[in-house]
Amino acid sequence: MKRRIFSREFKLSLLQELESKSAAQICREQELHPVLLSSWKRDYEKDPAHAFSGRGNAWKEEAKIARYERLIGQLYAEIALLKKTAALLQQRRAEEKRKWSQ
Repeated sequence: MKRRIFSREFKLSLLQELESKSAAQICREQELHPVLLSSWKRDYEKDPAHAFSGRGNAWKEEAKIARYERLIGQLYAEIALLKKTAALLQQRRAEEKRKWSQ
């Protein structure tokens, strides 16, 4: 298995996400090992200006595509839930309308 290489911008964006999401959630979404994320955090806290000054290779397009595929899956589930809820509300309104017509 080939090792993935992440850009400085990618690492910084994940560290910013830590303000609003848990480390476990970020690691699941990005398919990262939690130790890697905590290592990045530690490196950044030691020296923010020089953290991640390596080769700066961009992270792989496959990871970007996988991220969008997960987002599509989440949106699909939300749409299905909303459709189900809308149908249920429509059914209840029809029942109430019949109830008042009698």
